[in-house]
Amino acid sequence: MRVISWNVNGIRARMPRILALLARHEPEVLCLQETKVQDADFPADLLTRAGYGVLAHGQPAYNGVAILTRMGTAPLHPEPGFPGNPLPDEARVLAATVGDLRILDLYVPNGREVGHEYYDLKLRWLDRLSDWLAETTDPTRPLILVGDFNIAPSDRDVHDPAKWAGSNLVSEAERARFQRLIGWGLVDLQRAAEPKDGRSIAHDRSADHDPTAPGPFTWWDYRFGAFSRGWGLRIDLALATAPVAARCRRVWVDREERKAGTGEGKPSDHAPLVIDLD
Repeated sequence: MRVISWNVNGIRARMPRILALLARHEPEVLCLQETKVQDADFPADLLTRAGYGVLAHGQPAYNGVAILTRMGTAPLHPEPGFPGNPLPDEARVLAATVGDLRILDLYVPNGREVGHEYYDLKLRWLDRLSDWLAETTDPTRPLILVGDFNIAPSDRDVHDPAKWAGSNLVSEAERARFQRLIGWGLVDLQRAAEPKDGRSIAHDRSADHDPTAPGPFTWWDYRFGAFSRGWGLRIDLALATAPVAARCRRVWVDREERKAGTGEGKPSDHAPLVIDLD
C-alpha cells in the first residue's frame, strides 16, 4: 500500500503535477495540504477521471486538506477537524479510514515567528491534537498521521542548525510538542525506516547514506536558490502507531517533484513524502 503526503501550495496551480504524480506512483492514498480552495471549487472531476475518489476540507485562498483514494478503496467515516481546536475556522485536519488504516491528514499552523500570537496558537493547536488522540484513540490500533507539521524535529532536519537555532519551526517548545506525540505511541516512520547498514532509502535508493547526515529534506524556500543549494528542512512527516510501523517497508522523498522545468508547471516548495506499507 502506497500513501503519499504532499503540501501542494495551491491545488489549482499544481493540478498537472498532481495528475502526473498519480500516474507515475499509482498510490492507494494521496493526502494533500494547503489546497487553498473551498470545497465547491475543488477540482474533484479531474481526479475522478484519473481514477481517484476525493474527500476535501477547504477554505478560500488559505489552508485546506484533502484525501484522495484510488477507486475501490474509498475512505469511510470522514472526520474534519477535532473538538477543542483553537483554530476552528481553519481547514487543517481531515481523517478517514481506508481498509483497516485510519489516516489523519494534517496541516499544522506555521506559527510565523517565536513570540507571535500565532505561534502561541500553534502550540495550543498541537497540545489539543495530542489531548484528542489520547482521549479518543488506542495507540495499539493502525493509525498514521501525515502532512506538513511545520516542525523540524531535530537539528539533523535542518540544513544549518546554527542559523535556525531557536527560530520558528525548530524551537524547543515546538519540538517538545512533537516529542509528546512520539511519547503517546507514534513512530517517525522516515527515521525508523532508515537502514542500519548505511544504505540509502532516499529518492535515488542507491547512494551510500550517512545516517547521521542532515536530511533528507522536504521543504526548500522558493528564494535564494535554496533547493539547488540544499538549504532545506524536513517538516513533512509520517508518524504512525506500532502496527503500521511494523508494515513500513520504505519512506522516501520524491525530490523530482520539487524541480522546475518538468513541463508540468511551477513546483510546490514542498516535495512529496512517499510511504510504502505492506
